[in-house]
Amino acid sequence: MQDLAPKKAGPRRRSATVITALLLLPLALQALGAHWLRTADLCLIYVLLAVGMNIVVGYAGLLDLGFVAFYATGAYLAAWLSSTHLSEHVAWIQALAPAGLSTPWGLILPAAALLAAVLGLLLGAPTLRLRGDYLALVTLGFGEILRLLLINLSAPLNLTNGARGIGPTGSLQLAGLDLGHPLRLPGLGLEIASLTLYCYALLGLVALALLASHRLQHSRTGRAWRAMREDELAAAAMGIPLARMKLLAFGLGAALGGVAGSLFSALQGFVSPEAFSLQESVLIVAMVVLGGQGHLPGVVLGALLLSALPELLRYVAGPLQSWSDGRLDAGVLRPLLIALTLVLTMRWRPHGLWPARPGGNTLSKERSAD
Repeated sequence: MQDLAPKKAGPRRRSATVITALLLLPLALQALGAHWLRTADLCLIYVLLAVGMNIVVGYAGLLDLGFVAFYATGAYLAAWLSSTHLSEHVAWIQALAPAGLSTPWGLILPAAALLAAVLGLLLGAPTLRLRGDYLALVTLGFGEILRLLLINLSAPLNLTNGARGIGPTGSLQLAGLDLGHPLRLPGLGLEIASLTLYCYALLGLVALALLASHRLQHSRTGRAWRAMREDELAAAAMGIPLARMKLLAFGLGAALGGVAGSLFSALQGFVSPEAFSLQESVLIVAMVVLGGQGHLPGVVLGALLLSALPELLRYVAGPLQSWSDGRLDAGVLRPLLIALTLVLTMRWRPHGLWPARPGGNTLSKERSAD
C-alpha cells in the first residue's frame, strides 16, 4: 500500500498545477489588456462549439456543415429573452413586459440548449438514411436556410431586425453576480474586469462540458456511436438502433451549440446574421479535424489554435503588409496564412495534431474497464 502512494501523488500534483494555472490565467490576461481577454473568451466559446461538434463528427461520424444554425439559435434566443427587442416590436409582449423580458440566465441557458436540441432532432430526422457527402449537403442547406431567415424575419413582424441585428443584449448573470460590470474586492485592493469574470464563467462551463463529453465517450452510448462510425451495417447487425443513436448525437451536439450561442450573445452584447455564416461551420469542423476527431484533448487544442490563430497572425500580416508597401492586403493575407497552416498540418499530421493513441480506445478495452 505504501508503494502506491507516490504513484497517486503524481497525477494529483499535476491536476493541482493545471487548476492553479487556469485560475491565474484570466488575471494574467487582464494585466495584458482587454484585447487578449476578449480573445480568450471567444476561444473558450469556440472550445464549447468544438466539443459539441465532436459529438456529431468525432463520436458518431456524421458530417454536419449546418452546426452554426444551433449556435445562432442560442444567440438569438438569449437576445430575445434578455433585451427589449420583442417588447418594442411585438404588441402583446409589450403589454406584458414594457421594459423587456429580463429573463434570468438560469432559464435562458437551459432554454437555449433545449431549443437547439429540438432543432437538432428536426434536422436529424429527415437525414437518417443519408451519409457522407449527401448528409453534408443537406446540413449545409439547413444552416444557410436559417441564416437567410434571420436576415429576412424583419417584416411583417420584426423578430430579428434583419441584417442590422439585435442589441444591446443583456449581460450574463450568475449567482446574483452581473458579469457585465467589474467586481471590486476592497479588502484585496483588486478589481476584476468584466471580461475576466466572463473568462472564469466560460472556464467553468467548458470544464463541465469536457467532463460530460468524456463520460459520454466511455459510456455504452459512446461505444455505440463508435461502432456506428466505423461501420453502420455491422453496427445495425449487432442490434444498435442507428436512428436513435444518430438523433441523440444531433440533439446533444446541438444543445452545446445553443449554450455557446447564448454565451456569445451575452459576451458581445449584440447579435447579427453575419456572425453565423457557412464559414463558421467550416471553421468548427476544421477545429475538430485539425485537433484529432474523437479525442477531447486534441479537439480542445484544435479549437484554441484556430480561434487564436487569426489574432496571432496580426503580428505576421502587419510586417508583410509594410514590406510590400500595402500591396498585400491584411484581410486577404491572414486567411491565406491560416489556410496554408492547415494544409501543411494535414500534410504532416493527417490524423490531427493530437489524435487518440492507436488501440487506446478500443471497444474491448472499454468493456474490460467497465
